[in-house]
Amino acid sequence: MQETAPSNTSDQDSDHSAENPWLQFMANAQARYAQPVALECQGRLTRLTGLVLEASGLRVPVGAQCHIRQPGQEPVLAEVVGFSGERAYLMPAGDIQGLSSGAMVTPVVPSVPLPPFGAGPEVRVSRSVGVLRLPMGDGLLGRVVDSQGTPLDHGGALSDVLAQELDRSPINAMERDPVREPLDTGVKALNALLTVGRGQRLGLFAGSGVGKSVLLGMMARYTQADVIVVGLIGERGREVKEFVEDILGAQDRSRAVVVAAPADAPPLLRMQGASYATAIAEHFRDKGKHVLLLMDSLTRYAMAQREIALAIGEPPATKGYPPSCFAKLPALVERSGNGLNGVGSITAFYTVLSEGDDQQDPIADAARAILDGHVVLSRALAETGHYPAIDIEQSASRVMHNVVTREHFELARRFRAVYSRYQKGRDLVQVGAYLAGSDPQMDESIRLQPAMTAFLQQSMFESSDMEHSVAGMAQAVQAA
Repeated sequence: MQETAPSNTSDQDSDHSAENPWLQFMANAQARYAQPVALECQGRLTRLTGLVLEASGLRVPVGAQCHIRQPGQEPVLAEVVGFSGERAYLMPAGDIQGLSSGAMVTPVVPSVPLPPFGAGPEVRVSRSVGVLRLPMGDGLLGRVVDSQGTPLDHGGALSDVLAQELDRSPINAMERDPVREPLDTGVKALNALLTVGRGQRLGLFAGSGVGKSVLLGMMARYTQADVIVVGLIGERGREVKEFVEDILGAQDRSRAVVVAAPADAPPLLRMQGASYATAIAEHFRDKGKHVLLLMDSLTRYAMAQREIALAIGEPPATKGYPPSCFAKLPALVERSGNGLNGVGSITAFYTVLSEGDDQQDPIADAARAILDGHVVLSRALAETGHYPAIDIEQSASRVMHNVVTREHFELARRFRAVYSRYQKGRDLVQVGAYLAGSDPQMDESIRLQPAMTAFLQQSMFESSDMEHSVAGMAQAVQAA
């Protein structure tokens, strides 16, 4: 009697499914639409007043990126900066010439188009609606980009970059290491009298044309750092190429990233440029690098926020600055500093423009309160040809006592005391009213003044390390 082999039912079903194209189509469709699909939200442009665009029918969160589309025109990128009822307020990041009422407003996916910073296998971007993501990574080293990650140096598309969000969660204050290690800036006056600590946030306060940019360039060239991130925010456009070619040069450019948002950029892009430069510095810090962040200037960042806030109806508070300006400053500055559990650091220098050399300017006063020190540049010193024009009496480093030896600190205090004593009696000496021998301490300050003044001056092409800076200070206060 012949036995019949048992049939394999699962194999038959699999073969049947493979032979039936409709079953295969349904299986593919189920796999494709297993995840929920977000419906696209659209709105219409209803009003344009000054810098602000109003759209109705658009429900997206504040900070979302949108495209405004007009038939026959390139889409205009804009960001939602506020809302009132059913109306959304947007700030454009491009030219709004030609827009009219009824233009379509749609959230951007991805937030910033790939072509501006290169589309290749090494560039990846999330598809989340409205969240701004810009290129980060080693591919930015040696490059000059704008606030949207578009290369400005004609060096081709970016490679080896990853599109990441600009906004990051703040670091727990108890997980930051305190500033304990000195940082050599290459500038004698800073190394000896205003010693900078690795992870410190310092402000350069001055009016226009006193030498802030030159001092920043000296620190960019001579400071010991793995990566240098430069944010040129709201300053003159011609300074971008000058800074890259004349100050950084080919040798230091290879470890630097320059983010440029000049004065003619819309206020949204000026603010975004500062956030982008800070995010790049955070990216390298998280990789364990020691980063030097130079931002010129913090005042232009605050002015851009003032333009946006006033345009959407926020009332002014102090000298025309609305309250949101003073809330944005610490939110930006606090992102720099030492990394989690001592891994990496961001040492930041922010220039602060004092209008009319007024140190009580509201932005200067607010910045002084949230920074770890301030370096004041004097116009009177600059007019005499004294560079860098650092006013030692008005400047201070709040972490110096934590990063230098006791001998160094006492020597710097003696230098300050002698220098300040001469400044107070200088007018009497110049008019011949002071009689030599009447005050031994004043006689000493007059004798030491030439050596001290010579020590405080330094050419922009000259570097002085920490050891030579301290030795020069000691020699100046002991000069015969």
